[in-house]
Amino acid sequence: MKTVLMVAEKPSLAQSIAKILSRGSLSSHKGLNGACSVHEYTGTFAGQPVRFKMTSVCGHVMTLDFLGKYNKWDKVDPAELFSQAPTEKKEANPKLNMVKFLQVEGRGCDYIVLWLDCDKEGENICFEVLDAVLPVMNKAHGGEKTVFRARFSSITDTDICNAMACLGEPDHNEALSVDARQELDLRIGCAFTRFQTKYFQGKYGDLDSSLISFGPCQTPTLGFCVERHDKIQSFKPETYWVLQAKVNTDKDRSLLLDWDRVRVFDREIAQMFLNMTKLEKEAQVEATSRKEKAKQRPLALNTVEMLRVASSSLGMGPQHAMQTAERLYTQGYISYPRTETTHYPENFDLKGSLRQQANHPYWADTVKRLLAEGINRPRKGHDAGDHPPITPMKSATEAELGFAVCPAQRLWGDAWRLYEYITRHFIATVSHDCKYLQSTISFRIGPELFTCSGKTVLSPGFTEVMPWQSVPLEESLPTCQRGDAFPVGEVKMLEKQTNPPDYLTEAELITLMEKHGIGTDASIPVHINNICQRNYVTVESGRRLKPTNLGIVLVHGYYKIDAELVLPTIRSAVEKQLNLIAQGKADYRQVLGHTLDVFKRKFHYFVDSIAGMDELMEVSFSPLAATGKPLSRCGKCHRFMKYIQAKPSRLHCSHCDETYTLPQNGTIKLYKELRCPLDDFELVLWSSGSRGKSYPLCPYCYNHPPFRDMKKGMGCNECTHPSCQHSLSMLGIGQCVECESGVLVLDPTSGPKWKVACNKCNVVAHCFENAHRVRVSADTCSVCEAALLDVDFNKAKSPLPGDETQHMGCVFCDPVFQELVELKHAASCHPMHRGGPGRRQGRGRGRARRPPGKPNPRRPKDKMSALAAYFV
Repeated sequence: MKTVLMVAEKPSLAQSIAKILSRGSLSSHKGLNGACSVHEYTGTFAGQPVRFKMTSVCGHVMTLDFLGKYNKWDKVDPAELFSQAPTEKKEANPKLNMVKFLQVEGRGCDYIVLWLDCDKEGENICFEVLDAVLPVMNKAHGGEKTVFRARFSSITDTDICNAMACLGEPDHNEALSVDARQELDLRIGCAFTRFQTKYFQGKYGDLDSSLISFGPCQTPTLGFCVERHDKIQSFKPETYWVLQAKVNTDKDRSLLLDWDRVRVFDREIAQMFLNMTKLEKEAQVEATSRKEKAKQRPLALNTVEMLRVASSSLGMGPQHAMQTAERLYTQGYISYPRTETTHYPENFDLKGSLRQQANHPYWADTVKRLLAEGINRPRKGHDAGDHPPITPMKSATEAELGFAVCPAQRLWGDAWRLYEYITRHFIATVSHDCKYLQSTISFRIGPELFTCSGKTVLSPGFTEVMPWQSVPLEESLPTCQRGDAFPVGEVKMLEKQTNPPDYLTEAELITLMEKHGIGTDASIPVHINNICQRNYVTVESGRRLKPTNLGIVLVHGYYKIDAELVLPTIRSAVEKQLNLIAQGKADYRQVLGHTLDVFKRKFHYFVDSIAGMDELMEVSFSPLAATGKPLSRCGKCHRFMKYIQAKPSRLHCSHCDETYTLPQNGTIKLYKELRCPLDDFELVLWSSGSRGKSYPLCPYCYNHPPFRDMKKGMGCNECTHPSCQHSLSMLGIGQCVECESGVLVLDPTSGPKWKVACNKCNVVAHCFENAHRVRVSADTCSVCEAALLDVDFNKAKSPLPGDETQHMGCVFCDPVFQELVELKHAASCHPMHRGGPGRRQGRGRGRARRPPGKPNPRRPKDKMSALAAYFV
């Protein structure tokens, strides 16, 4: 029997599709990477019985990166990244072993069906999967077709079964357009980012950003925000005057009239008009009109409109809204949420989708009335040729969505609110327009004309299900005709001022990005999130985006050097070229080469003109020498270096003009004024908090590793110095119980609540509370080769029998110590701890070996017995 491998983009999607196609007869098991399951069932394919294997990836399998030395900022001129730096595809998440997983599942298979998301990114992932799987699949005979592509827009029985019945081929051109975008963003973004980050962080200490990034889409996005900021700052309010009149229609009722001139900017002129109208006692009716009008139902919902509404009305950031929509999609509640189309295809089953909502407690009455009276054909929108508009696929309640879609999410109510809006929007598209009667009366008071108007709803139409769109209730106007007169109650002059525009909302920014072709429906939320994460803008009340000093200076600097770096025009032109690649109308290599050549010339001009941006930086930020507070002494000049807390935190010696990076996301303080025996720099102590871990480090060694087996960014707990009292050689105990490369190291600063922490991962063992002293012995355990600990307990609280206070033993094997150690995970952990293994030295404590055949407990128990089981 032949085997068909089927691959979806997410594990939950694979499970849903497999359940539909297998009709329940399904067996499942976890794959070797632990993240993706494999679902198996039997059926027919190409007219023959086969065994189906349905599994998934977790997004992109591969990512583009530079080779070797070109990933190191200090060794390569950023200009080389445009053409000389070779790139390669690497696994996007090495921990998942996705390539090996796919090869194991694909080995011996005869056919492959790709169920990746039906957009350009999905097409690109198709070919990443094929690159991994095709070499291990059975070879086709006689030109037999073995690769198939399923295209679908929702996780419903009908759509999935139709997709399986109409399999096509993956689109190589669309995949190439994604490859081109990835390479352009990598080369251009890295070159500009590396140069300006190194240049400005080497001069200023209060930038408060660990990365001063540039992005071909990110920077124009920031430009829109700063442009609005500049308009606000340059705005000069003007005073103007308006006339307001009130007429009495009967004893208890009056009408407030609007002046037809609206406003005047000369007070004397306004006073003249006021004087003329105040002389009049009656307002004459000049004209009346009554006109029936309609407020159109909305177009079908696409991604950009969904993001706009989520931000402006639901208070959800674009990226969070997109993630929530994706979860709703993978659970089968809505159709595919990435679409530019606002027009339903002619064969779309509108009645079927509407019928799904007929029993919903919130809108059942509206839906049943529409089904009974006949639905209204949706307005003709834009057909982008990608996916149908976003549509609800099945009925759901708030409680159901909370548990099914976001069980672990704190704000799980967002899933319901977004689903509710999508459903109401869909019902509104097949409802009737809102019809209302607009009445207008024009009055003359002396030489001046005034108007009042009112609206009366005739048929609510779609506003019944979208009440926030309803026509506002206004006071009905009296019945009158030309020539009627009403007494004037009051005429007064009001002084007002013009107001500046407000900061851009996320919804307004999304509109601008769409209009100018910056990003795609899928990437727009990412670009907005990036400028927030990089400290270029802050999100204020009403989800308004206010640029920071850094964001403002960067944009003004780009305008000063080369405005095209921040204007949307050049990126919009690049997006058009990428779309031509996707359509097969442009050559991938030519587009890539031409665009890189343009930006390479811009980069060289930017480097030569950086002084222009630097002049702006000098005004807003302080130089390194004037920033921070004295902390530890430099080993070269023996003067105090200043600790700069702003991201990225670092030490700066103004006398030597040297800057030393430090571990991030923690606190730094002086370490007992002790010095490194290699370079005489005073040690500092990094800590992630009382529940976390801490270790000393030498600022110079941290930036300039003293031994071959050490990498940049290692503290004393990874230093292989054979005799330094702070090094791994003196304080290391044994191999970590969880990670393969880590070593458990005694934290000598943690007493009296002593801790042993892994120097790679976030494993922390709390031990020997209230002991006076804990030392790592030169002796090793005869069983596991770990270093022994010499512990001096408090006499009043000693756990030892009798009056003994001292004990030496192995924390892994000694029964006395096993009950005194509790294993936990640090509250936070710097990425440095996830580095590779180094060469361990010194008295057998570098790495205690697990005997052959002993299991590696990945999730140890709280007590130290788990540690013992690891070795004994």
